[in-house]
Amino acid sequence: MLRHLRQLVCLTLVVLAASVLAPAARAFETAATAAWVYDMTTDTVLMDKNADQSLPPASMSKLMTINMLFEALRDGRVTMDTTFAVSDNAVQMTRDGGSTMMLQHDDRPTVEELIHGMIINSGNDACVVVAEGLAGSEAAFATLMTERAAALGMTASTFANASGWPDPNHRMSMRDLGILAKRLITEFPEYYPIFAQTEFSYKGRSPDNRFNRNPLLKLGIGADGLKTGHTQEAGYGLVGSAVQGDRRIIFAITGLPSEKARAEEAERIVGWAFRQFSEKTVAKANVRVAEADVHLGDVETVGLVPAVDVRLLVPSQVQDTVTAEVTYRGPLMAPIAKGTEVGELVIHVPDLPDHRVPLVTEGEVGKAGFIKRFLTATDTLYARYLGSPAS
Repeated sequence: MLRHLRQLVCLTLVVLAASVLAPAARAFETAATAAWVYDMTTDTVLMDKNADQSLPPASMSKLMTINMLFEALRDGRVTMDTTFAVSDNAVQMTRDGGSTMMLQHDDRPTVEELIHGMIINSGNDACVVVAEGLAGSEAAFATLMTERAAALGMTASTFANASGWPDPNHRMSMRDLGILAKRLITEFPEYYPIFAQTEFSYKGRSPDNRFNRNPLLKLGIGADGLKTGHTQEAGYGLVGSAVQGDRRIIFAITGLPSEKARAEEAERIVGWAFRQFSEKTVAKANVRVAEADVHLGDVETVGLVPAVDVRLLVPSQVQDTVTAEVTYRGPLMAPIAKGTEVGELVIHVPDLPDHRVPLVTEGEVGKAGFIKRFLTATDTLYARYLGSPAS
């Protein structure tokens, strides 16, 4: 049967979490129509507002085009010095309006220049050049992006083009954009610093479009990426990341009414994420949090412990204490080796998703001796056939 040891674990964690008890704080309310905020250091989702809704991502979807190019670099299919041709389709993107790195037919931009053009200039033309250079056509590249997104767990993403140009079949969720941002940070650390660069001009062209649109980079709050977006349908959005101390947060927001509103909301989210949460050790490695019953063992119970320290983000103001419960299927059958995973610690932090931690046995449990096993078997037989245990 499934055993719950709720009370013992709650008492243990209350002592560890006592320093964070305070009057309740009001939940953060964002003006964005959809938002996802994630603490990368502790793997904690801090905010989820319509985060799985499939929405027009505008230029934020350029992150997927960038990811595809980074993967091509890693696989050796291209180098930073590889040059791509500029097609009529790419030049047409400049004529159609929108952001551009001002490519012309006779240009042969390198991969390195195109990366800067996509990230800093948000160049639609650069995205078309990359798509055609890697897949032959933008349509084929969009199909590859959709397939790759699914493989990466981005379940709400479909792509119709490489740039985020408005199309009813071009959609992403804020969670998917966050997953993609995390990938770019962790998988491509050699290229990620480009996202923090504030200025780029290809051959001195487009002086008015040479500045990075990310409004957080100049604020000194640890922001170092990633990508803005705007269309009439999508509103103003931003996929951002910032580091303060040992923590990194990632967020994706959309649906703001103006550049000013986007900048203000992004700054508010960064401030809230770092100031309203603190990292706490709520359970220590190899310190017993519960006991599990043992059947036919040389001891009656065995301690259950986490194998590693459990550090979580805890709101600086919470209504109730951090609580937890242990579940395990028992009684456990001897013999049991030390360190065997037998249960789970489920930690409840107010206003955050539950955190689940595997629990292992504190020590080794051997089989009971003959006499104990005999008496246990006798008790079982009496209980089954006579309705009471032997005396």
